[in-house]
Amino acid sequence: MDATAPGSNRWAIAIAGILVMICLGTVYSWSIFTNALIAGFNWSTQQATTPFETAIFFLGLGAFIGGRWQDHVGPRTVTIVGAIVWGVGVLLAGLGTQHFGHTWMLVTYGIIGGFGNGMAYVTPVAMVTKWFPDMRGLGSGLVVMGFGLGAFFYNQVVTRMAAYAAVAKPALAYVKARDAAIKAGTPFDPTKYQISHDLMHGLMSILLVSGVVFIVLGGIAAFALKNPPAAKATASAGGGFTMAQAFKTPQLYGLWLLLFLNVTAGIFVISNAVPMISQFASVGIPTAALWYGLIAVFNGLGRFFWGSISDRLGRNLTYTVMYLIQVVIFFTVGHVAGLAGVLVCFAIVLLCYGGGFGVMPSFNADYFGTANMGEIYGFILTAWGLGGVVGPAIAGFVQDRTGSYTGALSAIAIMLVVAAVIPFLIKKPQASANA
Repeated sequence: MDATAPGSNRWAIAIAGILVMICLGTVYSWSIFTNALIAGFNWSTQQATTPFETAIFFLGLGAFIGGRWQDHVGPRTVTIVGAIVWGVGVLLAGLGTQHFGHTWMLVTYGIIGGFGNGMAYVTPVAMVTKWFPDMRGLGSGLVVMGFGLGAFFYNQVVTRMAAYAAVAKPALAYVKARDAAIKAGTPFDPTKYQISHDLMHGLMSILLVSGVVFIVLGGIAAFALKNPPAAKATASAGGGFTMAQAFKTPQLYGLWLLLFLNVTAGIFVISNAVPMISQFASVGIPTAALWYGLIAVFNGLGRFFWGSISDRLGRNLTYTVMYLIQVVIFFTVGHVAGLAGVLVCFAIVLLCYGGGFGVMPSFNADYFGTANMGEIYGFILTAWGLGGVVGPAIAGFVQDRTGSYTGALSAIAIMLVVAAVIPFLIKKPQASANA
């Protein structure tokens, strides 16, 4: 059956992929927990963001492994396993971090959870490009939109929980006092502000329950995933590039670099979005978390919006436009006054960050075909893993040493100016020998 035929069930399969992605995309909600982890466990900003950095790094590795595996067994098995491993990692983080500390959080949420998240992420993306050969940008943008929406839905739920509200106010007091001490060069006594064990237990329970939900909802939705019949025929015929052939092309590394630079800029913001909004707009953490939860929808919308735009504008020009828009934002956001202005700036960054993921799957399919897209796109997603370490590391380093995030904004903007040129240097490779 042709995937584009009127009787095809590709839209139902795409919806199932979206549900899986919503469960996975909750990883982008990490910043709502950052201040509480700092105040409750006396961690530095860098310590509080390293579980997220680790998760994103291993997400890239999981995507590479999962992509190779799904090219052999199909998307369903890999996505089910990935969703379960992601949920187990989050569950274990909530269960044991209070007892075993920072290393436990890194291993459970970061390594285990991140790896499972990547395995489950790459499979719906690779699958949907095969179901939507006539609308690759729209199809892939639609599915990865779910990943961006995950943080939107999760933030709306978590920030309204009593257990979260109980730690938000004292966490803000702790961080404000710490940052003031850093700026003044005076000693800081964390014992005056540290959050109680019981309140932190309530916060950790949120992670525990979240893990169970991810396992159940993500696992059930994954059962609906499958490749179109035409994909098997294409694969057996050897259409498109193999992984070995793609590795020999400079275009593969060009696409990798495009994603890496976009991720570095975007996750610089996402990893610390709530404390950044609080600092730039001079509002409390509960207010910042609530508003960030609302604008997180732009991460999802950007994937669909820019993915659709790229079908008309072209993938290369779309990436350049997204970079240049972000250049303007990073040069100006530190000078914007008021909550509304800061939120608009962050919403635009999220729109463009999400757009990078909405455009890249179809970019990959245009250049290398879909027969081996799982492993080829899985390799490109390792750029996500590395960018997910570099962006938060820059933010945490600057904040811990200066008491402010503003010092790194210009550096990110200059990086994006250089990045805007790269799409003009990348051209579609010649067809592979066995195409």
